[in-house]
Amino acid sequence: MTMAYQVLLPSKLFLLGIVLWLLASAYISSCHNNLVQKHFSLSSPEKSSIQEKKKEAASEEELDSEDLNVFYPTNQWQTLQPGQAVPAGSHVRLNLQTGEREVKLPDGEKYQNNLKEQKKGQRLDLNTHGFTTQELKSALEKFKEGAWGEKEDKARQEEVRRRFRPIEDLKKDFEALNVVIESDLQIMVRLISQFNSSSTTLEEKIMALYDLEYYVHQMDNAQDLLSFGGLQVVISGLNSTENLVKEYSAFVLGAAFSSNPKVQVEAVEGGALQKLLVILATDHPVTVKKKVLFALSSLLRHFPYAQQQFLKLGGLQVLRSLVHEKGMEMLAVRVVTLLYDLVTEKMLVETAEHGQDPPEEKVQQYRQVELMPGLKEQGWCGIVSGLLGLPEHDMREKVLRTLSALLTPCRDRYRQDILLSSTLQGLRDEYQELAALEQQDGEENGYFQEMLGTINGFIQELR
Repeated sequence: MTMAYQVLLPSKLFLLGIVLWLLASAYISSCHNNLVQKHFSLSSPEKSSIQEKKKEAASEEELDSEDLNVFYPTNQWQTLQPGQAVPAGSHVRLNLQTGEREVKLPDGEKYQNNLKEQKKGQRLDLNTHGFTTQELKSALEKFKEGAWGEKEDKARQEEVRRRFRPIEDLKKDFEALNVVIESDLQIMVRLISQFNSSSTTLEEKIMALYDLEYYVHQMDNAQDLLSFGGLQVVISGLNSTENLVKEYSAFVLGAAFSSNPKVQVEAVEGGALQKLLVILATDHPVTVKKKVLFALSSLLRHFPYAQQQFLKLGGLQVLRSLVHEKGMEMLAVRVVTLLYDLVTEKMLVETAEHGQDPPEEKVQQYRQVELMPGLKEQGWCGIVSGLLGLPEHDMREKVLRTLSALLTPCRDRYRQDILLSSTLQGLRDEYQELAALEQQDGEENGYFQEMLGTINGFIQELR
């Protein structure tokens, strides 16, 4: 028994040692693997970053594998949530009441919202007109090399050659055209010749005068008309037996006289003033007298010498007869306006303030024009006041201005005129109502308010 025990004990110990050795080997192997893993992760950062990029790519693939959070607008405004994308061309606004962004489809356009039909994995391209860096560099290189649009430039040049003629050919044509181009002076000479020719028909004469009136509006052209005797030819047209010739001759003269002293002097010396007054004093259609009165007004304005001759030739009597003539009522206001202009023109020159004094010679010329005494003697105080009953506001305004201008020589006559006093009172009542309506409409200084002020001022001056 004892011997057997001794034999078995060593063998058990041997087995126990083997087991312990195996456990120790396993432990050492495990520790070694951990150290190798740690050493590899610390000594290989490139592999680590690659793994991180792989993870990011995987997350992007997950994102691409799903549709983006895209908002699909309609024709009505809808609230846009944070982070949502909208298709290009959509209308986006900020609602100032709610503070939220709203979006809808463009108005009046056929917008096809087919984003949902796009394949999964595609991103929404919100900048379809952009260029990559490489494309920009390539375009810049082509631009520097001169190859940018070379084919397009050649095609455009060919198109230009096909559609347009060379400049050399155009210059030759211009040189040929210059031979037949007429100056204004040449045109006026041709028109005067056409008008003065005995073989010209009445219609051709009228057309010549009509075209001539267009040119003599310019001061230089009107003066050039004197250089070849054209003005005297037109003045002679006032003696024609044809009323149309008289009418259009006066039309041309009125345009040529306007603010042109040189032409005005030649016209008075050429007898134009007498001829114009004769037509106004004799039986002629209203259309003829209308143009003649226009020519007379252009001749008298700003020309004191013509005004003196006008008074000497009995011009005020002629105008008075014209106002009283039956069928010439429409010319009455034109006559009154002319007289107003002549009176105020004379007063402004004679009462000019210091520093604005006109030449003494001009002042003396206007002082020789005895217009005020002539108006009083010819009864114009009553004639003008009688026109205050005209129905149109514009006519009344012009008559009132003329009454105020004639107040100095006609004051006593106005104060004794019962009809004038009654007319003024009636006009004041009428314009008070019209002015009140203007104020109700929000017009503080309207036309009728000004008319009312003019009437009240004139009534106050008569007292």
